[in-house]
Amino acid sequence: VQLQASGGGLTQPGGSLSLSCAASGNIFGVNDMGWYRQAPGEQRKLVAVITSAGITHYAASVRGRFTISRDNAKNTVSLQMESLKPEDTAVYYCNAKIRMDVLRTQTYWGQGTQVTVSS
Repeated sequence: VQLQASGGGLTQPGGSLSLSCAASGNIFGVNDMGWYRQAPGEQRKLVAVITSAGITHYAASVRGRFTISRDNAKNTVSLQMESLKPEDTAVYYCNAKIRMDVLRTQTYWGQGTQVTVSS
């Protein structure tokens, strides 16, 4: 199983960016999918998560600015980021809880993608 992330980049404060992540491989099903971020010198933190039923949860710092969505048919998760602030600068990682079969679930991480918000 692999998670392939794309998107990110550089934008000015107030700008927008989007991230996408696709899960591929031997997948029986996908439970929660989410995005985390890690700024220099800090621990990796949850940004947003979405269940297979579409229930979402956001970190307080991004609520109202970021939107997480998923396509269950394609095993993809996206993060639309609006009104970006310099403090949103970090490496962003996608995360998915993959059902390997009816009994086993394993957590996978995508490669990080850099988001930089700077004037």
